[in-house]
Order: sequence, then C-alpha cells, then structure tokens
Amino acid sequence: MGKFLDRRFTLVLMLPALCIAAVLILYPMCYGFYISLFDTNLVNKWEFKGVGNYLALLNNAAFRNSLWVNIQFIVLVVLGHMVIGTVLALQLNKAIKARAFWRCLLMLPWLIPEVVYALLAKWVLNPQYGVFNYTLMSLGIIDAPVAWLGEIATALSSVIVVSILKGYPFTMIMVLSGLQTVSGDLYEAAEMDGCTPWQTFWRITVPSILPVVAVTLILDTVTWFKHYTMVAIMTGGGPAKTTSLVSVTIYKTAFESFKFGQAGAMAVIVFVICYLFGVFYRRLTHES
Repeated sequence: MGKFLDRRFTLVLMLPALCIAAVLILYPMCYGFYISLFDTNLVNKWEFKGVGNYLALLNNAAFRNSLWVNIQFIVLVVLGHMVIGTVLALQLNKAIKARAFWRCLLMLPWLIPEVVYALLAKWVLNPQYGVFNYTLMSLGIIDAPVAWLGEIATALSSVIVVSILKGYPFTMIMVLSGLQTVSGDLYEAAEMDGCTPWQTFWRITVPSILPVVAVTLILDTVTWFKHYTMVAIMTGGGPAKTTSLVSVTIYKTAFESFKFGQAGAMAVIVFVICYLFGVFYRRLTHES
C-alpha cells in the first residue's frame, strides 16, 4: 500500500512538468506533422496533400542544398567542439594554477546569448571597420579588407569557426565532468605498469568517459543541426545560399514564401534525422 501511495505521489509531482511538456513540445510536434499534410496558409486555405509535400521535397533544390550545407556545418562544428573541448578539459583536469579562474573564463562564450554573440562576431568580421581585418592588415597577412561573411568562398567557413568558438564550452564541461569520475587509482596502476601518457589516454581515459562523450555528441549534434539564430543574424543564409541551413530554409519557406505545408514537412524530416542521430550514437556506445 505504501509503495502504491509513493508511486501516486510521484506521479502527482511529475504532473505539472508533463503538462508543460505536452503543451510546449508534444502539441507543436503533432500540429507540425498535421500541417505537413496540407497545402495551407494557416488561415483560409487547407488543401489536403497527404505525402505530397514530402514527395515535393525530393525535387526541391533549395532543401537538398540546405541539407548538404547542414551536413558540412554539423560535421565540422561538432568535430571542432569535441577536439577543442576535450583538449581544454584534459588541461583543466590537471592541478594547474588558478584553475577556477580558467574554467570561468573558458565558459564565457557559452554564457553569452546567441544574439549578442552573433552581433559581436558580425562586427568583428565586418569588412569596413571590423577588428579582424584590421589586425590581419596590420600584420601584413592581407592587403585589402575581406568580406568574410559576404563572399561565397569564406562565408560558411566563417560561420563554422564562430559556431565552434561559441559552443565548445559545453563539450568541455561535459568531458571534464566525465574525467573527474575516473579513479586516480587507475592512473597510478597504469604508471606502475609503465604505460606511456598516450597509452593511458586511450586505454583508461577514453573508455571511462565514452558514455559521457556519447551523450555529449547526441546533444551537440541535435542542438547544432537545428541551429538558426546565429546564422540568421550573421548571413541570413547567404551569399547565394552557401550558409542556408535547414532551419533557415524552413523559416523562409514558411514566413517568406508562405508554404507552411512544405515547411512543416521539412521540420518533420529534421526531427526524424535528429532522432536517428540519437539512435546511432546510442548503439555505437552500447557496442563499444
């Protein structure tokens, strides 16, 4: 009887969170899928299309281009986060001077709001008065200002670098939390056995933090795959759609072309892709 009451009490405590999740997450998901089945402007036009919107995406060059841009973006950004975050986490896990200060300093990019960060990056990279161009010209690296966000050759690379510098602290703090759970006895035993630092890293550190790394990869991939804010502010998807991520394409399809049905279909596909990312990483970790 006591266990039954405890279970009911637990459900009562969870009820507010479940209601909020249903209103803010479940309902928009279901409504988005419902919209994807229609050719609609959400006001007075509701023409049932079934899977027509999904089939139309197969011939949608803008959507295919945005998927390819998204793949390049997500692979390089997540890889950059993992490399920089892991290296910094390994250093912060050591007994270094002013460790708390360095942790706070390295966390700053993640704490700055995305809108503010994107505006700062856009100002720094401005071809007319940006600090970055001024510094490179002062050092003699370039002879004339470069429109880093306005040229096809450099726009996507610039957005990727800015995104890496914005998001690496999340990976850093996650990996650091995993490193701090590894027993020091394991490292002492490895040292007594004559293991090199490289062998210790691959045979002890990596297997110990692999579950944390898997969760970090899932969260980081999903977060940046559907990223919108910084790209919309810095480039708006241009020039020539070279930085047009799927999220930007969805927004323009819905609120500029008023094709809400197609935008809904794109959003559903993004959801499925993000879900498959999660399944893939979990299986990979389980097998490891």
